[in-house]
Amino acid sequence: MCEIIELDIGGKFYTTKRSTLVRDPNSLLAKLFSSNEIKEWNNGIKSTNGRFFIDREGDLFKYILDYLRNDCKLILPSNFADHDRLRMESEYFKLDGLVKALNVLTSGLKSMSLVTATPSSSSSPSSCIQVSPQIPPISPSSVDKLCGYITIGYRGSFSFGKDGLGDVKFRKLTRILVAGKVALCREVFGDNLNESRDPDHTSLFDRYTSRFYLKHQILEQCFDALQENGFRCVASCGSGTSNNQTEPPKPGQDSEENRWNHYNEFVFCRP
Repeated sequence: MCEIIELDIGGKFYTTKRSTLVRDPNSLLAKLFSSNEIKEWNNGIKSTNGRFFIDREGDLFKYILDYLRNDCKLILPSNFADHDRLRMESEYFKLDGLVKALNVLTSGLKSMSLVTATPSSSSSPSSCIQVSPQIPPISPSSVDKLCGYITIGYRGSFSFGKDGLGDVKFRKLTRILVAGKVALCREVFGDNLNESRDPDHTSLFDRYTSRFYLKHQILEQCFDALQENGFRCVASCGSGTSNNQTEPPKPGQDSEENRWNHYNEFVFCRP
């Protein structure tokens, strides 16, 4: 029997070892991937690409697989929020240890009780929370929120129609830049944060960046996220408009729009 198993979980593909899937002997996965069950699956319960198919939430299955790979210890990103959905998946797969760890974690988040945090054994230890049923830590952000500054910058223009006439678009943004402590930026923007490569490899809670940017160009959505996380704008500056008109416009940009290019920065603080 092949030790390497290819899975199709709700359209998401995973490759792992059979010994990983059967690590919890009381789980549904251990039952499905016993030798007898796999023989039955070969007769029909496979997707068109030949992978073993399970009709469950594919995005969340990676956390279940990590749990099994790490000797039944729960490891979650620091900004993870889908605890209830992950608990439902854990209950479906009959992973009682994972359900228990999630219950301890969420009750700790709600009560704000101080529990010893266990660092992850990965290369960036403070980027994850590690939870086991025996020693259940909680996220550092659930105890006291980090204080600090986040700087938002954007380059934009007031866009006009051809030769400055008609079809006026009030504002055009190319990219919203984010600078500050990495842990703060991830807490506020979560999946909307595009984390470009950064040469600073210090630990997560000591690391700063000026190279992140948002996956959207909606400035108001950015400001709302900061306000909802307790930040207040404390300073701002801008380059002004009416730049050098002798500079040729960029491709797709007319000379009138080029006159109204500007760069703005806003500094937000959470004391």
